[in-house]
Amino acid sequence: MADGIAVRYFAAAAEAAGCSEETLDLPNSSDLGELKAALIVRHGADMERVLSVAAYLVDSELTRDLARTAGARVDILPPFAGG
Repeated sequence: MADGIAVRYFAAAAEAAGCSEETLDLPNSSDLGELKAALIVRHGADMERVLSVAAYLVDSELTRDLARTAGARVDILPPFAGG
C-alpha cells in the first residue's frame, strides 16, 4: 500500500480540522505521536486541544498509545457528550 495516512475526524476534531477527512503525507510506519505532531502543525491550537483528550481508532482498536503504529487509516475520536 502506498504511503499516506488517511485520517477521519469526528465531532470536535472535524471542527478543528475544518473537514471530516484528509490524507497526510506521512509514512504508514509513523506512530501516533508523529501523526499527532503533524496534525497540530497543520491545524493549530484547536486541534492540539482536541488531541489532548482524543482517542485513536486504528485497525478496529481504540487506543491512546502514541507509540502505536498509525498504519493506513486512523479515526480521531474526541470524547462525545452524553456517552
